Amino acid sequence: PVPTSPALFLRSGLPFSITCPDFSKCTSLRVGLYAVKIRAEAMQEASEAVPSGMLSVLGQRQSKFAFACLEAQEHCRTRGIENPVCEVSNYLFPDCRVISGHLEALQFLQKNSSKYHFRRTKMLPVSGGFHTSLMEPAVEPLARVLKAIDVKKPLVSVHSNVDGNKYTHARHIQKLLVRQLVSPVKWEQTMHAIYERKKGTAFPQTFEVGPGKQLGTILKSCNLQAWRSYSHVEVLEADEDPEQPL
Repeated sequence: PVPTSPALFLRSGLPFSITCPDFSKCTSLRVGLYAVKIRAEAMQEASEAVPSGMLSVLGQRQSKFAFACLEAQEHCRTRGIENPVCEVSNYLFPDCRVISGHLEALQFLQKNSSKYHFRRTKMLPVSGGFHTSLMEPAVEPLARVLKAIDVKKPLVSVHSNVDGNKYTHARHIQKLLVRQLVSPVKWEQTMHAIYERKKGTAFPQTFEVGPGKQLGTILKSCNLQAWRSYSHVEVLEADEDPEQPL
């Protein structure tokens, strides 16, 4: 028997999702996908306005992420870039961050990685500096379309990666989906919020559905005890028979 409600990680190609066991109780899939389309187009337009990107950084305990971003911004100013952006855009797990902003700033961080005690850096194959203030032009288009959608409170617990907390009502969902555009993804904090429990309380079974096991790897880095109850669900093609050996 499962001692507590299971946790479910869904890997999706959608930039965001409103998860419900029954779409009719939350919002129609068709309308939801239209909102995703508007969001994607607005983000793409914002990313084309400024040469920007995202840098994955594996650090260590003494890494100075905030200080590094400040010095990268100052470097950009010396190169004539006005209002430079260089911010932590994703908290993956302890000592691992994604930093987004102007390309000039990210290149500066790569060249000076040893100064900030970064163990490894890698540019991500994306078209812009997402989850930073560079996405501000995309806020209004998404806010406008979300106002036209009748979003219901989810039937299951859904956590926002803006602050790691559960959505409390429909308006809360709409507000935080807009904020998500220009706010860092707090995945590490969300893991702590989901799995925090009193000593001696059993952890739930956790299932990651979809290709890859990246979320399980992050969970292992954030909470080893919770990871011990983790399982990955393989993805099968429509014509594959799960009973047949591969």
